[in-house]
Amino acid sequence: MAGAGGEGISLKDQGNENFKAGNYLKAAALYTHAIKLEPSNQILYSNRSAAFLHLVKLTKALADAETTITLSPQWEKGYFRKACVLEAMQRYDEALASFHEAQKYNPQSVEISKKIKRLSQLDKEKKRSQEVENIKSNVDMRNFFGPLKPEILDKFGNAEGCEDVFSFIVETMESAIKTYHETAKLDPRVHFLLDKQRTQTDKYAPVVNVDKAFESPDTHSDCFSFLRQYAEESFSGAACLVTPKKIISYPQVWKGQGSRKWKQGHSDGFFVQFESPAMRKLWFVPSSNEKGQTLCRDPEVLDISVHELLPRLFKGSTSAR
Repeated sequence: MAGAGGEGISLKDQGNENFKAGNYLKAAALYTHAIKLEPSNQILYSNRSAAFLHLVKLTKALADAETTITLSPQWEKGYFRKACVLEAMQRYDEALASFHEAQKYNPQSVEISKKIKRLSQLDKEKKRSQEVENIKSNVDMRNFFGPLKPEILDKFGNAEGCEDVFSFIVETMESAIKTYHETAKLDPRVHFLLDKQRTQTDKYAPVVNVDKAFESPDTHSDCFSFLRQYAEESFSGAACLVTPKKIISYPQVWKGQGSRKWKQGHSDGFFVQFESPAMRKLWFVPSSNEKGQTLCRDPEVLDISVHELLPRLFKGSTSAR
């Protein structure tokens, strides 16, 4: 038995030398031979777990760490090995719990403390990244604009017309947000709610590009005149202008307004202006950049009488709201 133990220690030392030299495959093989001779030696499993981790054999590394803990439940090294493997698996919550368990048995360890601090930050960043992804992939403007529905019903007078207009606003906003999330930019366009019965769809499209509209007073005036005529001749019931803030040279509806009227600061983003004979609305969708990802915030209602990008497109006597 002593001979077997002596041979096991020798194999362990050889394994350690190979591990230090970066020969992790050879080290793992030597630890395996040693384990056959000393199957209850927790140090051998711990060392082999470290070698497997370097070889990115994570399932095997985790199994050896678990065996280390089973053989020596009060030795911090088993929990430390397990935590390192879980960290490599990006299972940060579990890794943190295991590092804390290791710290319980060795509270003076600077290495464990550093790992906990670093992993806490990684875990925080991962959770925020997941939150951003969830926000980006679950755009639900129908729920957000729900409170607007009674006003639309009041203005348009019937349930069918209300639903058409409500869906038009929701779908235009959702499409714009999803595009902005993916590309961080938008082409300035006006979307029209065409009349299903009367519009000549071979002549009038539901979307009109207005990429030059906000370059100068002249282009702005020409574009507005064209859009007003287009809305009338296409028998559109409503329209939505969608345009990024960054391209607007005229009218600059935020500059010079001061914080009393413009409360969105310097945020990038885009505008959505809704036009109809009965109702007008204007929203600004601010955006931010989080770790290289563009994230749209909730639309913010603007006073259209102060910040309108286009004058009234449809003839109507209703005051701006």
